Amino acid sequence: MTNEKIITADKLSKRFGDFVAVNEISFEVCRGEIFGFLGANGAGKTTAMRMLCGLSLPSSGEATVAGFDVYRENEKIKKSIGYMSQKFSLYEDLTVKENMRFYGGIYGKSDAFIKQKTASVLEQLHLQKEANKLVRSLPLGWKQKLAFSVAIFHEPVIVFLDEPTGGVDPVTRREFWHMIYQAAENGITIFVTTHYMDEAEYCNRVSIMVDGNIEALDTPSALKQIYQSASMDEVFLKLARKATRADG
Repeated sequence: MTNEKIITADKLSKRFGDFVAVNEISFEVCRGEIFGFLGANGAGKTTAMRMLCGLSLPSSGEATVAGFDVYRENEKIKKSIGYMSQKFSLYEDLTVKENMRFYGGIYGKSDAFIKQKTASVLEQLHLQKEANKLVRSLPLGWKQKLAFSVAIFHEPVIVFLDEPTGGVDPVTRREFWHMIYQAAENGITIFVTTHYMDEAEYCNRVSIMVDGNIEALDTPSALKQIYQSASMDEVFLKLARKATRADG
């Protein structure tokens, strides 16, 4: 992890009429950092992530992602990031190899790059024998690890992971986090939302949103000390109890 700022947000807000979904949040994320972005349903974290991914314009405030402004350069942001959702972002009717070729092409990578990178990813995931199988035929855990590899296939500066480990077994979750650590060691910044509070312990720093505001932001160990809690689950529950929103 370096001190280079990959994300900066200063009083970033999003309003829908009279409803304030995100209320003047400010934070920074550094290159190679694993940054946990937590909050209950309706807290505003998905809205905030959409602004940072260049998919939704803020109502006010300032933010940059990979050095690009969220108002004027959102198309450049989209080309500089990777994204993976709980639904894995893969095309079930394409083969493993075709998925990689497709995503490499979307990001304008050369045929030589795509060929070399495909071979590297297949070897890393031990999927050489499954390269020409349809993605829909793969076990869930393999799909998940493949989806992460595809999300960083074009070697982005930052990857956004939106609840990426939902529905998979604990062993696969641990293997997935090993891949996250490897990506971070290679300089990719990880911005992750999760409902699993044990995963929050794996992050370098964690922010917790409540009703559109960042109520806490620090290392997991510091947050447990501040809130006199034995686990991040306890910290989260203490903060989430403050929430007044029912949904969103």
